[in-house]
Amino acid sequence: MDNVLRAKVEACCRTAEDFTKLYYQTFDKRRHQMNRLYLDNGLFVWNGNGAHGKDNIQKYFIELPTSEHIISTVDAQPLIDEAVSGQITYLIQTGGTVKYTDQPTKPFQQTFIITAQDDKWKIASDCYRLQDALVKQDSK
Repeated sequence: MDNVLRAKVEACCRTAEDFTKLYYQTFDKRRHQMNRLYLDNGLFVWNGNGAHGKDNIQKYFIELPTSEHIISTVDAQPLIDEAVSGQITYLIQTGGTVKYTDQPTKPFQQTFIITAQDDKWKIASDCYRLQDALVKQDSK
């Protein structure tokens, strides 16, 4: 890996760690501010349902039960300049567990595409998925 690419990857990883910390703190403790993290026309998909536009995304978050996330993995990579017209854009994947009020703790995975807008990172696309255990089948 050349030095330019290495620097981009390292910047991406630092940004991913900082961004996901802010994201999950906001999700769990300041949910009424979630729309500040999304582009005006951002996309959010939650277990196959979702919303388009930061105001609709905000409404979706407000309707979710109270949560507590524990993050166990964060991975990130920059998207190539040709794919995003030179706009600094990162793909971030997270995994961990989440506890929603009156529900058992479940594993989840989330994938974000974030992009720089002015001096802030904004979510362009967000896919959140609760992970259900696979059902084992008898191999008779």
